[in-house]
Parts: sequence; C-alpha cells; structure tokens
Amino acid sequence: MPGTRLCILITEPIHAVGVALLARESEAIYLPDRPGETVDQHLPDVHGVVVRTARIDAVRLARAPKLRVVGKHGVGVDNIDVAAARAQSVEVIFTPGTNDNAVADHTVMLLLMLAHQIERAQALLRAGRFDDARRTMRGADLRGKTLALVGVGRIGSRVAAICRQSFGMRVLAFDPYVDERRARELGVELWPDLVGMLGEADFVSLHTPLTPETRGIVGERELAALHPTAILVNCARGGLVDEGALAEALRAGRLAGAGLDVFAQEPPPPDHPLLHLDNVIVSPHIAGQTEDAARAMATLVAEEVLRVLRGEPARHPVA
Repeated sequence: MPGTRLCILITEPIHAVGVALLARESEAIYLPDRPGETVDQHLPDVHGVVVRTARIDAVRLARAPKLRVVGKHGVGVDNIDVAAARAQSVEVIFTPGTNDNAVADHTVMLLLMLAHQIERAQALLRAGRFDDARRTMRGADLRGKTLALVGVGRIGSRVAAICRQSFGMRVLAFDPYVDERRARELGVELWPDLVGMLGEADFVSLHTPLTPETRGIVGERELAALHPTAILVNCARGGLVDEGALAEALRAGRLAGAGLDVFAQEPPPPDHPLLHLDNVIVSPHIAGQTEDAARAMATLVAEEVLRVLRGEPARHPVA
C-alpha cells in the first residue's frame, strides 16, 4: 500500500524473528507486550492482523475497515471467519508445512508414552513403589500393531511414514479427500468407512481440520467401535472429539488410554474430566511449538502478510 504507513496487530506471542520482520515495514503492535490493551481497541486502525488462536469473526472484521489481510500463525483456520473475510475483500493466509514435523513427533511421542504407560510408571516410582511398578506394569509394543489415521494430509502422512517405517505398523486411513493412488504412495490402507476402520485399530490418531463436517467426528458410536485395549491420540483440534463420551469410555474401561494436546475449550476448565484420569496424558496445545517450528511459522506469516500488503499475490492463501 504505497504511501501508507502500515499498521499490523499481532494478537498473541510469536517468535521474535517474525515480530522483527513486521516491524521493519510497519508499525507492529505486539499485544503480548501491551498489558491491558485488547484486540478490539486496535481493529479500526490496522491493515493486517496476525493471529494464533484469537477469534477473527464477522463482528471483529466489521470493526476493521482498513483491514486487508489476516495471517494465521499455524494451519487450522477454524478461529477465522474466512467467508466473512472474503466478503470484506480481506485475504486470509496461513503457514502450511512449518510445524508438520513437530506435530508428528509429538503425536508419536504420545503413542509411545501411552503404549508403555510412562505416566503411571513414573507416578509409582515417585511414590516409592519401584518394585510394584516393576512387578505390575506391562506396556505394549508398537511393532506389528494397527494404527488408524483420521486424515492423511501433511501431518497425518508424516505420522504414517514414521509408524510404518520405524515400527513396522499396519497403517489404515480414513480421508475422503485422498484417492487410492495417493494411499498407495503413502503406504496406507484407505478405508471408506470410519467406524469399520476403528474396529481394526490398536491406536487411533486424528489429523483433520475442524470444519462443520468434522466437528464431533469421533463420538459415542465411533468410540464404541474401538477395542478396550485401544489408544486414542488427538493433536489436531479438540472439537473433533466428543470429550464427554471420551471421558466416560476411559472411566468405564472401554478404552485403554488417550493422549490429548487439544481441547474443545482452551484453556480447559480446571475441573475438566479428562484432566483427572490416570490413563490420559495431556499437553497444552504445544505439539507444534518447537523452537524450529515457531521460528518457521513466525517468519512465514510475517512474509506473507507483508506480501499481501505490498500488493503481491500470497503464496499460501486459504483456499
């Protein structure tokens, strides 16, 4: 936007390299350094917004008449009203490929920790029950087991490769957007029926965006299809799972364990049932937050926002 001093709002913490890039070409308002200030008070004056999980809905878009671009620091854009942005001629960009390895690593870590019951073993050891742990703990090998993936995009396909190549797992996949040719390339067995696939699984991992079609994709019916020895991991979006049904299945012994990096409400309330079960491992939506991924996401989102504001075509627009 030649002749205009750009103003870009950064709503949440991002790596310093991204803040520095934006500050070189704009007035970068870094909200984490401005306690007491809010997103809404800055919207009337901004040309660009960089968000992580902050909501940019139709109401907020209407308060931002100068806004030209919303940059998502991450991949899932369920916190942005993309249709309302388009109606207001606001470009929405995201940062694909920047945290794929980090999320895949975190997913596999949770699979291993749950399979080997690391949390329970650690609790017994710290309670002075070393011999009890040695006598009673029995984990499970991943080799030869069946992993069911819901979604085999960039992250899901990386998890498939790790588990198939490193652990010799049979990998199944449910993904309406993947054809048989692509499934063969990934070395996965494509299933048209989610419930049928879950009935084959020792481990399940979710890797799909949160959309109206995928919200609650794993509910009572799907959980009932799993074996009682099965383990569920979700490092995608909390809204994919019926959390009440999941907690009940875990309490009742109809599911062996769960690993969760995401929740439907973030942060989850302190009394959330999934925070207080000893067969659940939780983390606070940090799967993609390695140093390498954080730097890459901040760099890409800053570059893309500035490209749009210069009048250049975005390389990673939300389709």
